[in-house]
Order: sequence, then structure tokens, then C-alpha cells
Amino acid sequence: MSRSRKPSRSPGAPSRAAGGPLSPAAPCPCGLPAAYGDCCGACHTGRRVPSTPEALMRSRYAAFAVRDADYLLATWHPDTRPATLDLDEDVRWTGLEILATTGGTAFHQEGRVEFRAHWTSGGRQGEQREDSRFVRVAGRWLYLDGESG
Repeated sequence: MSRSRKPSRSPGAPSRAAGGPLSPAAPCPCGLPAAYGDCCGACHTGRRVPSTPEALMRSRYAAFAVRDADYLLATWHPDTRPATLDLDEDVRWTGLEILATTGGTAFHQEGRVEFRAHWTSGGRQGEQREDSRFVRVAGRWLYLDGESG
């Protein structure tokens, strides 16, 4: 597969083409071997708060996949958060790979997650790669920004 990138509307911004929310019993889009309702869906509904930058990255990817803009905005640092988020309904996110993590333990206030997200749109395949920065604010991890590459 050749590396290609579809322009995203925001840094690290995947979305899901199929309409509607996922069933809680469906496989979680983040790629972990768990049902959506027990994995990232628990974060989206507020039943669980992501405990690491990687967990937040996975939950944000899943939120893009199910087009949960409210969750995405709520987990975005206010200094870099857009006023609104227009998700691309033509993109279907097909997989997330976590390539590396740095920091982000209980002893850190910052962490990084390098990831590759695969997508399809209009019969084309591509990927988005980003090194995302996360910061802890009032005990919660928030997405700060990222460098695409």
C-alpha cells in the first residue's frame, strides 16, 4: 500500500462513514480486544476516564470513528481546541496502530503517543500518522496538539 494522506479537518481527526452509534457489544474501533461498551464507549459515556495518554488516544480515535464530536471537544485542551468540529462523513476509519508512547504515567504531567490511523474514502485507502502531545489538567489527560508526519 502506498502512503497517502487525505487532508483532515483537525489534527488527528478521524471519523466514521457509517452512520449512527456502535452497539455496546460491537468490537471497539480502537483495536483492543474488547466490546465498545466496555472499552472506549465507557469513556464516551463518562463511565470511565482514560488513565493514560494512550488510553485517551484510543478513546479519541474511537470517538472520531463513531463521530462523537462532543467527546472530542471535551478531551481537547482549551488552549488548542477548535470552537467546533466538522467531521468528514465520507471517511471510514479502518484501524489504529500505536507506534510509540513516551511519558504519561502516574508520575508525569505530559505524554506523547505516536500513532498511525488507516482510512478509506471513495475507494481510496490511506493513513494518517501523528505524534500527539497530551497534558494532565486537574487530574485528567487532554489532547494538546500533534505533529503529522
